[in-house]
Amino acid sequence: MSILFVITPGADWAYAISAGLKHRVVIPAVGGLLSGHLIATMVVAGGVGTLVANHPVTMSVLTMAGAGYLLWLGINMLVSPSTPRADEVQASGSWKRWALKGLCVSGLNPKVFLLFLALLPQFADATAPWPVPMQMIALGLVHTFSCGVIYLLVGFGSQVVLRTRPAAAHLVSRFSGAAMTLIAVALFAEQLLR
Repeated sequence: MSILFVITPGADWAYAISAGLKHRVVIPAVGGLLSGHLIATMVVAGGVGTLVANHPVTMSVLTMAGAGYLLWLGINMLVSPSTPRADEVQASGSWKRWALKGLCVSGLNPKVFLLFLALLPQFADATAPWPVPMQMIALGLVHTFSCGVIYLLVGFGSQVVLRTRPAAAHLVSRFSGAAMTLIAVALFAEQLLR
Protein backbone atom coordinates (compact mmCIF):
# COMPACT_ATOMS: atom_id res chain seq x y z
CA MET A 1 0.00 0.00 0.00
CA SER A 2 2.82 2.37 0.90
CA ILE A 3 4.64 1.75 -2.39
CA LEU A 4 1.44 2.42 -4.37
CA PHE A 5 1.10 5.74 -2.57
CA VAL A 6 4.72 6.67 -3.28
CA ILE A 7 4.74 5.77 -6.99
CA THR A 8 1.48 7.62 -7.69
CA PRO A 9 2.29 11.08 -9.07
CA GLY A 10 0.94 13.93 -7.00
CA ALA A 11 2.04 17.16 -5.38
CA ASP A 12 5.26 15.61 -4.01
CA TRP A 13 6.24 14.34 -7.46
CA ALA A 14 5.45 17.69 -9.04
CA TYR A 15 7.65 19.41 -6.48
CA ALA A 16 10.50 16.90 -6.96
CA ILE A 17 10.32 17.44 -10.74
CA SER A 18 10.36 21.20 -10.24
CA ALA A 19 13.44 20.85 -8.03
CA GLY A 20 15.08 18.64 -10.66
CA LEU A 21 14.78 21.43 -13.17
CA LYS A 22 16.80 23.73 -10.92
CA HIS A 23 20.52 23.43 -10.38
CA ARG A 24 21.49 21.46 -7.23
CA VAL A 25 18.25 21.71 -5.22
CA VAL A 26 16.88 18.15 -5.49
CA ILE A 27 18.38 17.02 -2.18
CA PRO A 28 17.07 19.93 -0.06
CA ALA A 29 13.67 19.77 -1.78
CA VAL A 30 13.34 16.03 -1.15
CA GLY A 31 14.68 16.52 2.38
CA GLY A 32 11.88 19.00 2.98
CA LEU A 33 9.29 16.61 1.57
CA LEU A 34 10.58 13.83 3.82
CA SER A 35 10.50 16.14 6.84
CA GLY A 36 6.77 16.56 6.25
CA HIS A 37 6.34 12.79 6.22
CA LEU A 38 8.35 12.47 9.43
CA ILE A 39 6.18 15.10 11.11
CA ALA A 40 3.04 13.23 10.03
CA THR A 41 4.53 10.03 11.45
CA MET A 42 5.27 11.65 14.80
CA VAL A 43 1.85 13.31 14.96
CA VAL A 44 0.06 10.02 14.34
CA ALA A 45 2.36 8.01 16.63
CA GLY A 46 1.93 10.61 19.37
CA GLY A 47 -1.83 10.16 19.34
CA VAL A 48 -2.56 13.62 17.97
CA GLY A 49 -3.80 12.01 14.77
CA THR A 50 -6.70 10.44 16.63
CA LEU A 51 -7.58 13.78 18.18
CA VAL A 52 -7.54 15.54 14.81
CA ALA A 53 -9.57 12.75 13.21
CA ASN A 54 -12.22 13.23 15.91
CA HIS A 55 -12.47 16.97 15.20
CA PRO A 56 -13.58 17.45 11.58
CA VAL A 57 -13.21 21.24 11.74
CA THR A 58 -9.49 20.92 12.50
CA MET A 59 -9.06 18.51 9.59
CA SER A 60 -10.98 20.89 7.32
CA VAL A 61 -8.76 23.81 8.33
CA LEU A 62 -5.62 21.73 7.64
CA THR A 63 -7.04 20.64 4.29
CA MET A 64 -7.89 24.21 3.27
CA ALA A 65 -4.44 25.46 4.32
CA GLY A 66 -2.76 22.69 2.35
CA ALA A 67 -4.96 23.32 -0.67
CA GLY A 68 -4.21 27.04 -0.53
CA TYR A 69 -0.47 26.40 -0.44
CA LEU A 70 -0.65 23.91 -3.34
CA LEU A 71 -2.73 26.40 -5.32
CA TRP A 72 -0.14 29.12 -4.72
CA LEU A 73 2.72 26.83 -5.80
CA GLY A 74 0.79 25.55 -8.82
CA ILE A 75 -0.12 29.01 -10.08
CA ASN A 76 3.48 30.18 -9.65
CA MET A 77 4.69 27.20 -11.69
CA LEU A 78 2.11 27.94 -14.41
CA VAL A 79 3.03 31.63 -14.56
CA SER A 80 6.81 31.10 -14.31
CA PRO A 81 7.60 27.53 -15.38
CA SER A 82 11.04 26.19 -14.52
CA THR A 83 13.34 26.05 -17.49
CA PRO A 84 16.90 24.90 -16.96
CA ARG A 85 19.68 27.18 -18.12
CA ALA A 86 23.33 26.26 -18.44
CA ASP A 87 24.47 29.40 -16.63
CA GLU A 88 22.04 29.03 -13.75
CA VAL A 89 23.59 29.66 -10.34
CA GLN A 90 21.68 29.26 -7.08
CA ALA A 91 21.58 32.16 -4.66
CA SER A 92 22.75 31.51 -1.14
CA GLY A 93 19.93 30.40 1.12
CA SER A 94 18.02 28.78 -1.72
CA TRP A 95 18.65 25.33 -0.24
CA LYS A 96 16.78 26.41 2.89
CA ARG A 97 13.97 27.87 0.82
CA TRP A 98 13.58 24.65 -1.21
CA ALA A 99 13.65 22.53 1.95
CA LEU A 100 11.05 24.73 3.65
CA LYS A 101 8.80 24.65 0.58
CA GLY A 102 9.15 20.86 0.48
CA LEU A 103 8.22 20.63 4.15
CA CYS A 104 5.13 22.72 3.45
CA VAL A 105 4.17 20.71 0.35
CA SER A 106 4.12 17.41 2.23
CA GLY A 107 3.49 18.72 5.74
CA LEU A 108 0.37 20.64 4.70
CA ASN A 109 -0.81 17.87 2.40
CA PRO A 110 -3.85 16.42 4.17
CA LYS A 111 -3.63 13.30 2.02
CA VAL A 112 -0.25 12.46 3.62
CA PHE A 113 -1.72 12.90 7.09
CA LEU A 114 -4.84 10.91 6.24
CA LEU A 115 -2.75 8.11 4.73
CA PHE A 116 -0.69 7.88 7.90
CA LEU A 117 -3.81 8.09 10.05
CA ALA A 118 -5.60 5.37 8.09
CA LEU A 119 -2.64 3.14 7.25
CA LEU A 120 -0.27 3.02 10.22
CA PRO A 121 -2.75 1.94 12.92
CA GLN A 122 -3.91 -1.02 10.78
CA PHE A 123 -0.46 -2.58 10.99
CA ALA A 124 0.16 -1.93 14.68
CA ASP A 125 -0.31 -4.85 17.05
CA ALA A 126 -1.12 -4.08 20.69
CA THR A 127 0.19 -7.54 21.73
CA ALA A 128 3.59 -7.09 20.06
CA PRO A 129 6.73 -6.57 22.20
CA TRP A 130 7.14 -2.98 20.93
CA PRO A 131 4.71 -0.31 22.13
CA VAL A 132 2.18 0.75 19.48
CA PRO A 133 3.67 4.26 19.05
CA MET A 134 7.11 2.74 18.36
CA GLN A 135 5.56 0.38 15.80
CA MET A 136 3.92 3.34 14.05
CA ILE A 137 7.21 5.24 14.04
CA ALA A 138 8.99 2.23 12.51
CA LEU A 139 6.28 1.85 9.85
CA GLY A 140 6.37 5.58 9.14
CA LEU A 141 10.16 5.48 8.75
CA VAL A 142 9.91 2.61 6.26
CA HIS A 143 7.36 4.62 4.26
CA THR A 144 9.49 7.77 4.48
CA PHE A 145 12.55 5.85 3.27
CA SER A 146 10.53 4.56 0.28
CA CYS A 147 9.42 8.12 -0.45
CA GLY A 148 13.03 9.30 -0.30
CA VAL A 149 14.20 6.73 -2.84
CA ILE A 150 11.37 7.45 -5.29
CA TYR A 151 11.46 11.25 -4.90
CA LEU A 152 15.24 11.33 -5.41
CA LEU A 153 14.84 9.19 -8.54
CA VAL A 154 12.09 11.49 -9.82
CA GLY A 155 14.05 14.67 -9.02
CA PHE A 156 17.40 13.54 -10.41
CA GLY A 157 15.71 11.72 -13.30
CA SER A 158 13.91 14.88 -14.34
CA GLN A 159 17.19 16.77 -13.98
CA VAL A 160 19.05 14.39 -16.28
CA VAL A 161 16.28 13.99 -18.85
CA LEU A 162 14.77 17.46 -18.91
CA ARG A 163 17.89 19.64 -18.57
CA THR A 164 18.92 18.59 -22.07
CA ARG A 165 15.45 19.35 -23.43
CA PRO A 166 14.43 22.89 -22.36
CA ALA A 167 11.15 22.77 -24.30
CA ALA A 168 10.16 19.50 -22.65
CA ALA A 169 11.24 20.87 -19.26
CA HIS A 170 9.05 23.93 -19.80
CA LEU A 171 6.09 21.68 -20.66
CA VAL A 172 6.67 19.33 -17.71
CA SER A 173 6.99 22.30 -15.36
CA ARG A 174 3.67 23.67 -16.58
CA PHE A 175 2.13 20.20 -16.28
CA SER A 176 3.42 19.96 -12.68
CA GLY A 177 1.95 23.39 -11.93
CA ALA A 178 -1.36 22.34 -13.45
CA ALA A 179 -1.31 19.12 -11.40
CA MET A 180 -0.72 21.05 -8.17
CA THR A 181 -3.49 23.49 -9.09
CA LEU A 182 -5.95 20.68 -9.90
CA ILE A 183 -5.13 18.87 -6.65
CA ALA A 184 -5.73 22.12 -4.75
CA VAL A 185 -9.05 22.76 -6.51
CA ALA A 186 -10.14 19.15 -5.82
CA LEU A 187 -9.27 19.58 -2.13
CA PHE A 188 -11.22 22.86 -1.96
CA ALA A 189 -14.20 21.27 -3.74
CA GLU A 190 -14.12 18.27 -1.42
CA GLN A 191 -14.30 20.56 1.60
CA LEU A 192 -17.05 22.74 0.13
CA LEU A 193 -19.21 19.75 -0.80
CA ARG A 194 -19.18 18.33 2.74
